[in-house]
Amino acid sequence: MKILLNDIRVSHNGRWIDQKCTPDVVSIIADCICAFNSEKENELFTSMDIWHSDYTRKNILSIFKKPGVDDEAARNEYDKFFQQPMEMLANAGVLLKEKQGTRNFYKIGRWDILEYIAIRERNALVFLCRYIEKVLNDSGLLPDFERFFVSQDKDAYDEIKQIFSDFIINNTPINGQTECRRIFIKVINPLAYERNALGTEKGRISEHIITYDMLMYNRNNFRDIYANKPKGITRKQYLEIHPVEVNIAYYHYQSAKAKRFLRVFNDNYRNSESEYQGDIYANDKATQMHHIFPESEFPEICYYLENIIALTPTQHFNYAHPDGQTQKINKAYQQLLLLAKTDRIKENLTGDCREKIYSFDNLKHILVVGFDNDNIEDIGLDDYVSIMNIINAHYA
Repeated sequence: MKILLNDIRVSHNGRWIDQKCTPDVVSIIADCICAFNSEKENELFTSMDIWHSDYTRKNILSIFKKPGVDDEAARNEYDKFFQQPMEMLANAGVLLKEKQGTRNFYKIGRWDILEYIAIRERNALVFLCRYIEKVLNDSGLLPDFERFFVSQDKDAYDEIKQIFSDFIINNTPINGQTECRRIFIKVINPLAYERNALGTEKGRISEHIITYDMLMYNRNNFRDIYANKPKGITRKQYLEIHPVEVNIAYYHYQSAKAKRFLRVFNDNYRNSESEYQGDIYANDKATQMHHIFPESEFPEICYYLENIIALTPTQHFNYAHPDGQTQKINKAYQQLLLLAKTDRIKENLTGDCREKIYSFDNLKHILVVGFDNDNIEDIGLDDYVSIMNIINAHYA
């Protein structure tokens, strides 16, 4: 992934990244741009075109719980929500920008990278980390950040925060410490997460290593909700005691993207074969992306690739769902699919496939939720034999 030379000392661009440039926001804005341009000959567009497109209207309102895109009171917030990621993508060369009068017009410079970012938040995070590292390196700042990731103490934190603020003030039109530090969060925390390191939280060095959810705009997630659930209490019981509002639209959107991603991956890397080869119907093309634990019952794991399996139409509608009734699950077949998916995950993580898309921790997590069994979290890393035993024991 090649990103253009980006020395802030030359560009004087203080807005090379900004507050709304979180992985989830960047991913969905990229997705909206792809959808807007899907039937066009890469014509010029503005942030307003993306803002008011049908696809955006359908998704942004429900996913990020924002006012309608025509709400005048929300205009400034929407402007930042769309403009900041688009400016960052233009700075990276993913979009191409030209000015006409006072307005910024864009067109797509790198479809491949834009689609990569759009398909899932993890991809957007990978892009952000590479982009941030490139800008910091081109600007001579990367060694200062790496020193902090080695030292990991208050003095090193105070030093890197001051170095960054001074650099931005001296080389860009931004002249306030407060604004510098808002941008600093978006720079240091993705790098900290990738390095399994401390970052920044509430203006200080974080007490704990930066976690994935801390990077997100839309932070309300089920793992946060269940963080304090005692063992021995089911998730259903816990939610009855601690009712919370969960953004189901967000999970549904992520589920659709995860299915789309797995379909592309399976076509490209597995020759469109079914991920379950245990019956005579596996020879057809795998066009169906099936939730092993159904989305309607387990929304919290609906977007985990570890919970989605590529099947042929016959496998999906005649066996995974008895008699084609998609609201029903064949439990015996579910067991076989979990075992098969575990094999596919192991192949991906331990084999020679250059794109690793799964996580062993996520495999454990979908079983913890699907079986409502917290003890699964105690299984050691890469212990696939214990995973298989747990699956078989559950259905015995």
